[in-house]
Parts: sequence; structure tokens; C-alpha cells
Amino acid sequence: MTEEKKSPNVGWWAGQLDEIDEEVARLCTICKIRILDPGVMARVIKGDESVCGSPNKVAFKKLRDAVNIHYAVREKSSAYVGEEPTKRALEAIVARLREKYGDRLGKPE
Repeated sequence: MTEEKKSPNVGWWAGQLDEIDEEVARLCTICKIRILDPGVMARVIKGDESVCGSPNKVAFKKLRDAVNIHYAVREKSSAYVGEEPTKRALEAIVARLREKYGDRLGKPE
């Protein structure tokens, strides 16, 4: 079920996810949200603005929208290129963002 599909489009999907996740990280720094901390992502998706260390309604709405877009693109990427290539791409993206933003994004579960 988690078969890996051979596709030259892996790089394209990785690029799409990278752009979205860069915007998510940028918006998290504006709102001072540690998105990788346990439970925080779910609270953002639910619209819980109390996760903001620095309230900003406009940035939070954009963040919530970007997180939802991330999940939609992630699902499509998994369907087109497979779950494993998508997972590897996301791991590389998170590693790059953690290097750039440090602990400001939180720590994964």
C-alpha cells in the first residue's frame, strides 16, 4: 500500500512543499508559534489563536490557510509520487527550516 511510484515529478512536488513550508515557518515566526511542538499544529488547524505568542489575526489566518494547503499538497504528492518519496522530501525540508529558524519552530513529537 505504501508502494513507491517512479516519477520524475518528485522534485516538483518537493519544491511545492518547500515553498509552502517556508511560508508556514515565516508566519510562525511572526505569530511566535512553535508549530512543531506537540499538539500545536492541530490547534492551528482548529483555529485556536491562543497558540500565538504574539497575536496577529491576519498572519494567523494566512498560517492556518498555508497549513491546510500543506496537507492538501502532501496528500497529492503521496498519490502521485508515493508516500516514501514525499516523506523523505518533507524530512529534508524540515531539517533545512530547523537549520534556518532553529528552535523557534519547536520540537517535533
